[in-house]
Amino acid sequence: MPKSMPPRLVLASASPARRKILQAAGIDPDVLVSGVDESLVVTDRAEELCLELARLKAQAVLTRLRPADDQRTLVIGCDSVLAFDGEILGKPDDAADATRRWELMRGRSGVLHSGHCLIDVEAGRRAEAVASTVVHFADVSDEEVAAYVGTGEPLAVAGAFTIDGLGGPFVERIEGDPSTVIGLSLPVLRRLLAELDLRITDLWTKVAPGNQTVQPLG
Repeated sequence: MPKSMPPRLVLASASPARRKILQAAGIDPDVLVSGVDESLVVTDRAEELCLELARLKAQAVLTRLRPADDQRTLVIGCDSVLAFDGEILGKPDDAADATRRWELMRGRSGVLHSGHCLIDVEAGRRAEAVASTVVHFADVSDEEVAAYVGTGEPLAVAGAFTIDGLGGPFVERIEGDPSTVIGLSLPVLRRLLAELDLRITDLWTKVAPGNQTVQPLG
């Protein structure tokens, strides 16, 4: 049966920030959490780690999907880590770990790597890429670190910081794509879709800001 609906994108992530950035770009993904044990991948290369975890997440969700006959289905797996001072930093272990990291990171910079694995379910094709962005941290005070860690936000994110939440004021600037730091690079997603013979506009399904309806172009 020919496909009659916009492609379905399944996000293999529990991250509300990743879902939000897709929705802001006109894409309303389904969400299916992978449940992958991230400790299974051991490597000292940040780019390799985030890409392998992105693959595992996408593959784990792929095995649980039932594609619709009239809709092309895609799965996107993502993972982010911060490379800082010779360490690979995912989510902090606890508040003490988050505090330790911020005491080291403040006034310095690191590189946030986000791995992406996009799978076309029916065709069995995939496209992958890692996006990297340099993050320059503000020289925050002990009091600011304590207050930020006390919110709990840095415990839930790679590198113990955000740029789209409470941690935004503590990042002086970045060099690269902001959406990479949030955890899913929209420019990378566009390029990966092109490798699978799709345009990002094919996935538009939402009402855009200003209440104008977004119509798929294909």
